[in-house]
Amino acid sequence: MVDWINETVTAGARKEKASAELGISIRTLQRWIQGDQVKEDQRPVITRKAPSNKLSEAECGQILAVCNQPAYASIPPSQLVPRLADTGQYLASESSFYRILSEADQLMSTTTEN
Repeated sequence: MVDWINETVTAGARKEKASAELGISIRTLQRWIQGDQVKEDQRPVITRKAPSNKLSEAECGQILAVCNQPAYASIPPSQLVPRLADTGQYLASESSFYRILSEADQLMSTTTEN
C-alpha cells in the first residue's frame, strides 16, 4: 500500500489524494512511515491494561451460577437479563452473559440440522 502511494507521488499525485483513494488519512500514512522505512505494525505487540470495568472472576462465576439454576437453565440471555432486571437484579449486560457462557462452553447452539 505504501509502495503504491510512493509510486503515485513520484508520478505527480499528492499524498493526501493518494491516501484518500485507499481510505486512509495522511496522518495514518505518516505513522506507518519512519524515515524511508515502513514501520512494523505495533498493535499485536503492545501490552494493554485490562479495562477498569472488566468483570471479576467472582462476578463471572455469579453469572454462571445464575444461568445454571434450574429455573434459568433453558432461557437465553436475551430473555434472562430482562427477567433478572424485573426482580431488581442486574449482574451484567446481555452481551456479557453471552460472552461468559460462550467462554465456559455453555452457550446452546441455535443452528438446526435439516
